[in-house]
Amino acid sequence: MDPATTLIRFPDVIAMTGLARATIYKRLKDDPTFPRPVPLSDSMSRGAPVGFVLAEVQRWTCARIEVREASA
Repeated sequence: MDPATTLIRFPDVIAMTGLARATIYKRLKDDPTFPRPVPLSDSMSRGAPVGFVLAEVQRWTCARIEVREASA
């Protein structure tokens, strides 16, 4: 599987980032660096399925680690 084209679902993002679902929604609203979801259906209704690009979530996580290292 290529991380650049692999989509992961919300539970996977929660597990990878350690963030709660509500915190992810807050990041989506307030943090332009947080990966944007990809719609998985044509529905635009609330609760429609979305995925996240695995490579983008991995890059965001690595960037958070770099911030920690820079401030140490």
